[in-house]
Amino acid sequence: MVDRDPAVPARPEGMSMTATTTTGLLRVPGATLYHEVRGTGPMLLISQSGEGDAGRSTDLVGQLADDYTVVTYDRRGLSRSTLDDPAQGVTLAQHADDVHRLLAELTDRPVLMLGCSLGASIGFHLAVRHPEQISTLVAHEPVSPRLLPAEQRAHHERELEEIQHIHRRDGLPAALAMIADVLGIDRSNPDAEPGLTPQPMTPQRVRNFAFFIEHDFTAVIRDTLDVAALKETPTRIVPAVGRTTPHTVFDRTCATALADLHGTRLREFPGGHNGNTTHPRAYATALRAALNA
Repeated sequence: MVDRDPAVPARPEGMSMTATTTTGLLRVPGATLYHEVRGTGPMLLISQSGEGDAGRSTDLVGQLADDYTVVTYDRRGLSRSTLDDPAQGVTLAQHADDVHRLLAELTDRPVLMLGCSLGASIGFHLAVRHPEQISTLVAHEPVSPRLLPAEQRAHHERELEEIQHIHRRDGLPAALAMIADVLGIDRSNPDAEPGLTPQPMTPQRVRNFAFFIEHDFTAVIRDTLDVAALKETPTRIVPAVGRTTPHTVFDRTCATALADLHGTRLREFPGGHNGNTTHPRAYATALRAALNA
């Protein structure tokens, strides 16, 4: 069971407070990291998928904030997390080091973590390098080719390179269509809980998508994850997939390989690859169950 004693940190110097959310900026090597803290209870870090910044899973955070101190952040290069050198690339190890430094700023106790897609891949590096910071990692459909046999791994790395090529040649809409195919997202039949307001495609999201495709895809292709060390991490890892994600697509295959690595079962969450945004109420219920199992 999860320790239910509150682990609410004192407000670090330089952070500002709104009625419901604490925000802050943290200097990390090569970047400034924006983050938000909301709620009360054990600390839960959400590492977002895709181009998502701290606001990507607002509806989910709203469902969790009564039970958890929820931390979200903009990955370096996205939105308010600015790079010292805007042309600089990024690695998954750097992303994990950012999370390590952020958690060290906020608390001296182990936290819970939800990693979605790329966020799960970041969580793997943290679980290997700093397992003392993460008690449980729920890894939802990780984009981690290194979990797969060599031939499958090379195939999916080539898919990511092809998406980059299409993005440069044909633009974002064409790249998004291929991303949906690779991740098993049926854009012709959207499935979501009622009452949600879709996030508009703002200029900032377009810029975030460009960074995600050009730099984070390269980070995945060049990943240095030590899979043997991941198998031995003391961090409890919970592999998860979306209920509607096809069994044959890349992200579910990675989650299945993760379950095999740890000798555990896959947990099915509501929705598909982006269930954290399309089904926040049901997803929050499934997440609580996974964290408390």
